[in-house]
Amino acid sequence: MTRAGAAGAGVAGAGATRTGTTLTGAPRALLTVLAAGLLALVSAIAVASPAQAAGYRYWAFWESGENGWGFATQGPATSRPADGDSVGFRFAVSANSAAAAKPSTAPDFRAICSGVAEKAGAKRVAVVIDFGTGQDAPSGERPPSPRVRVGCPVLREDASAAEALAEVAKPLRYDANAMLCGIAGYPAKGCGEQVAVDAEKGEKGAKGEKGAKGVKAENAGDAAKSSAAGDGGSSGGPSVGVVAGGAAVLALGAAGVWQARRRRD
Repeated sequence: MTRAGAAGAGVAGAGATRTGTTLTGAPRALLTVLAAGLLALVSAIAVASPAQAAGYRYWAFWESGENGWGFATQGPATSRPADGDSVGFRFAVSANSAAAAKPSTAPDFRAICSGVAEKAGAKRVAVVIDFGTGQDAPSGERPPSPRVRVGCPVLREDASAAEALAEVAKPLRYDANAMLCGIAGYPAKGCGEQVAVDAEKGEKGAKGEKGAKGVKAENAGDAAKSSAAGDGGSSGGPSVGVVAGGAAVLALGAAGVWQARRRRD
């Protein structure tokens, strides 16, 4: 055999070996299905949106501003509204301060305090209390009627928002951490409970967990913390662990088919 012939035989042999390790028929189809499943599971991580998130049931504290209600940056006990200001309180289930529900009545000082005369050495503060909806009410309770209550107490010049609130809607209930838990007796119990919020249906159910939430008398800040991962939130979509586990199974299955075919050949 000439050198060229030997080289040609070598190339042919190499081609035969390469063809022998190529998957054909049913094994190849199975590998294709496994690969497609793997891609689908990986894609699920990116597209899955949570059907549920963690929220908190609490009284949110608001202050009047140029554009209406603004979420208070401090608690009602340290807030010192001036004459002509409005303060608002809204009971609802919210995930964080950005999503907190505002009082349904505007901070209209002139309308609320229209019949209250100015007094030397004192100030007038418009107070709006929104007891929220029945959907946000704790189990076994319902919001008082009327749902919204307003008042315009005349206070000493250094009085706090908490004092203005107490003039309009007693009794107030605080917990051991000075968090505002109840206004005018509502709700009768509980304080900043964590609840599961169904983003698709809007349904809420108490988890029975008490979080350090609500409006703290000394410093409200963000009354309800974010319900992101690691903060007690739940997700209705597939978890990363489940998806990763499924991907691993598919990968192992594909590898098994490949190894079995090689041993056969």
